[in-house]
Amino acid sequence: MRGRTRLVAAGLATAAMTAGLVPAQARAAEDRPAIDWTACAGEGFPAGTRCGTLDVPLDWAHPEGRTTTLRIARLPATDPARRIGSVLHIPGGPGNSGIEDIKQAAGDLAGIRERFDLIAYDPRNTGLAAKLPESCAQPAVPALTEPRSRAEYDAQARAIAAAIRRCEAEDRSGLYGRLDSISVARDTEAIRAALGEPRLNFMTESAGGVPAEAYLRLFPERVRAMYLDGVVNQTAGWADQSLLGYRDLERIFGRFTAWCAKTTACALHGEDAGKVWRDLTARADRSPIPVTSQRFGQGKLTGSSLRWFGFAPDPGPGDSRWLTFAEAVDKVRRGDGSGFADAALGNARVWTMPLTIGMTCADDRGYHGYEEYVRVRREARRTSPSFGGATFDQLACAGWPLPVANPSRPLPVRGLPPLLGAGTWSDFTLTESLVRRVPGSATIRYDGPGHVLYLSGNLCVIGHVTRYLTDLTVPPRGTVCRPGD
Repeated sequence: MRGRTRLVAAGLATAAMTAGLVPAQARAAEDRPAIDWTACAGEGFPAGTRCGTLDVPLDWAHPEGRTTTLRIARLPATDPARRIGSVLHIPGGPGNSGIEDIKQAAGDLAGIRERFDLIAYDPRNTGLAAKLPESCAQPAVPALTEPRSRAEYDAQARAIAAAIRRCEAEDRSGLYGRLDSISVARDTEAIRAALGEPRLNFMTESAGGVPAEAYLRLFPERVRAMYLDGVVNQTAGWADQSLLGYRDLERIFGRFTAWCAKTTACALHGEDAGKVWRDLTARADRSPIPVTSQRFGQGKLTGSSLRWFGFAPDPGPGDSRWLTFAEAVDKVRRGDGSGFADAALGNARVWTMPLTIGMTCADDRGYHGYEEYVRVRREARRTSPSFGGATFDQLACAGWPLPVANPSRPLPVRGLPPLLGAGTWSDFTLTESLVRRVPGSATIRYDGPGHVLYLSGNLCVIGHVTRYLTDLTVPPRGTVCRPGD
C-alpha cells in the first residue's frame, strides 16, 4: 500500500543486548526501509508537509506477529544546505496527536525548522475510543473514591480490575495491555530507524515525558538532544512525584488566597479563603454533598473529588478561573454545588474507565498495596493541608491486573547528552527532578502559571530551546523566563 511501510524489526538493533535478541534478529533490524512520503490528506497542514505511515509490531516481544500503524508527518528543513538532522515530537496526553500539535504550533517552530526536519506522529494510544470496544469506555465504578479502610481499598481495586479484564477480553485490536511507554519508546526507535537517522533530537511535553524517559533508558546512544517540557519523572516513582506536586500545589493555593485577600471581586474576599476551603472539603468528607450535572447526572461531591478536581492552579486570563473557583466555593457552602458538578463527577468517572487508565497503569502508576497507600496519603496530608491525600490516578491504577511493563527505576545517565527542561509554577519541580540527574543538563523556570511552554508559544523558552537543539548548549543554571519575556 502506497504511503505505508512495514517495519517489524527496525528499532531493535540498538537494543539487541538490552532485549536479549539473537544475532539474526539484530541483523534483520539493519534492513531499514524508508517511509514512503506522500501529500498529506486533510486541511491545516503547513506548506511542504509530507505524510506517511509505518507498521510496527503490536507486541515488541513478538516482532513477527500482528502490527499496528503509526501516522507520521514531516516538515522539511527550510535551509536544507545547513540541515543538522531531525527533531521528533513526542506528544502528551497521553493519547494526544503529535500531528495535530505540530499543525497548531507550526509558526512557533519556524526557528527549529531552519536547520531541522520536524517529525510528528500519532502514538499507538492516539484515538483509542475508535479502536477499543465500548466496554473500555465504561466506568469501572460509579465514582472513584478515597478508601477509608483496607476493605474499601480492596473492593474498589477488584471492581477496576474486573472492568480492565472485560475490556481486554473484548478488545479485537490487540492494543489493550500494550499501551505502555516501553512499547511507545520502541515505536519511536522504529521511526528513527525508518528515517535513516543515526541519532535524533527530541521535543516532548507532559505525559509524553514517560515514553521519552523510556527511550533514554533503552536507546541512549540514539539521542543527540532532548527537550522536556512540564514532564513527570516516572523514574523516581509516582508516589515521589505526587508529594512534590502537592508541595507546589499548596504554594500556588497560597498565591490564590493572597490574591483573594486583596481582590474585592473574589467571592471570598474579607475571609480566610484557605480555611473556608479546608472546612468545606472536611465537611464533604464527613457528609458528601448531593449535586446534579447536566452531563453526568446525579452524584455527590466528596472532599476527595473537590480536592482532586475543584481548584484551578492557573488563574486564567484576567484571573477568570480563580474568580470562578471562589464563586463556586461560596455557592457550595450554601448548598449549591453546581460549580463543581461537571468537573468532579466527570473526572471521577473518567479515571476509572479502562480506556483511560490503560494508557498509564503499566508504567507503574498504581500504589503497591494498601500499606503504601496509607503511608503516602499521610505524607501528602502533611505536605499539603489544603489538598493532600491519595491521588486519583494512583488509586485507579491500584486495581491494574496486567503486567507492569515499565517499572519505575533510576535512569542510567552514562552515554546521555545534556538535557534541557522547562517548567511552570506547577511542574518545574517535577521536570527538574529528572533533568538534574543527567550531568551538564539545565531546566528553565517559568515564573508563572500554565503547563507546556514551547507549544504554547512562549518566546523566551522557544529561544532557549532553539539554541540548545542547534548548537547543544544549555542556558546557565538558574535561568528564568517571566510572563512578557
